[in-house]
Amino acid sequence: MAGALLTVTALASVVLASMVLAAANESADEAGEAAPAGVANPQRAWQHWTLNCQGCHRPDGTGSDQTAPSLAGTVARFLSVPGGREYLSRVPGVAASALSDADLAEVMNWMLWRFDRQHLPADFQPYTAAEIGQLRTRPLRLEASQIRADLLKKADEAIAR
Repeated sequence: MAGALLTVTALASVVLASMVLAAANESADEAGEAAPAGVANPQRAWQHWTLNCQGCHRPDGTGSDQTAPSLAGTVARFLSVPGGREYLSRVPGVAASALSDADLAEVMNWMLWRFDRQHLPADFQPYTAAEIGQLRTRPLRLEASQIRADLLKKADEAIAR
């Protein structure tokens, strides 16, 4: 019985995420927006996100204290401070992902655009498979949450200047 409930809950989550993506795609199409930089196939990137990331970060990227930190309105801020770009590629969920380096680079670029477009630097360079492959060989472990806090503090200080 518990397994069936879990399956129904997972299915409902996928359906909700599909509805969110469909609405986002319609809005993007209406606005004439192109695919995000570094994302050859937004649908594939979303599918990888759905199957590999949203279980902890939630369909809307808000995360939770019990699972994974929020990405919504925050994730691209890391790109504005030294070490932030590397941090995003070395967090446990990224570094240990079963996705190929190319698929992971595409998901990372999609995620930055989807959840924190307003903080993407004007000169943003999309992640590449080679960059992801190199960075994920040095995964962060227990220190990830402290590094996150330090980098966000630096990002806040940079904005305040």
